[in-house]
Amino acid sequence: MPATVPAAAARPSYRYYDLILAAFVVVLLLSNLIGAGKVAIVRLPWLGEVSYSAGVLFFPISYFFGDVLTEVYGYAYDRRAVWAGFAALLFAAAMSAVVVALPAARDPYMTGYQDHLLAVFGNTPRIVLGSILAFWAGSLSNAVVLAKLKIWSAGRHLWFRAIASTAVGEAIDSTLFYMLAFYAIWPTAQILHVALVQYLVKTAWEIVATPLTYWIVGRLKRAERRDHYDRGTDFTPFRLKL
Repeated sequence: MPATVPAAAARPSYRYYDLILAAFVVVLLLSNLIGAGKVAIVRLPWLGEVSYSAGVLFFPISYFFGDVLTEVYGYAYDRRAVWAGFAALLFAAAMSAVVVALPAARDPYMTGYQDHLLAVFGNTPRIVLGSILAFWAGSLSNAVVLAKLKIWSAGRHLWFRAIASTAVGEAIDSTLFYMLAFYAIWPTAQILHVALVQYLVKTAWEIVATPLTYWIVGRLKRAERRDHYDRGTDFTPFRLKL
């Protein structure tokens, strides 16, 4: 008769983890493919015209989900979500490379369409490479800082932990991504300017979203009956095991 797994050793089942993971992957994928390549401008009082990446309006949502995952479920669950996002980005890079490389039909409409595809998705592999390295380092740094601050603070001051961890993670992410994705494509001064603006906007986004973070984290902890502390956690980024 096969041995049964003790109930205490069974992996817990959560109601909302899969939904948050899916939302995380969708935001990561679309913000990198749709918004990252466009530099938009806005006119601000006293500052004048400020340029920024259009993706910055949506990309910080992925860090928001990362904070929620780490705070409620723990670092290992956030790490698995990050790797799921990377897999989606790799598939998008492979698919875009294949679609762009396929010979287009010989008619005026499709010839123009091919040029547009090349303009939009021709740099996708480089964007994805930059995103993978930058988001891998930034997101997991964010999760490690948040997890360790939670232990240090005994679970208090979520607002401080979320903002501090995001400030660290976004500094790493913004620095790496724009240099890897757009160096020698954009002027270096523009890369540095956009990276700095992105970092400030992302960090400000986390501050503005603090009440929402408290609300969602509180509801999830009650619904899932979980409030994880990463004591004794293996913080290596090179594993998927929970």
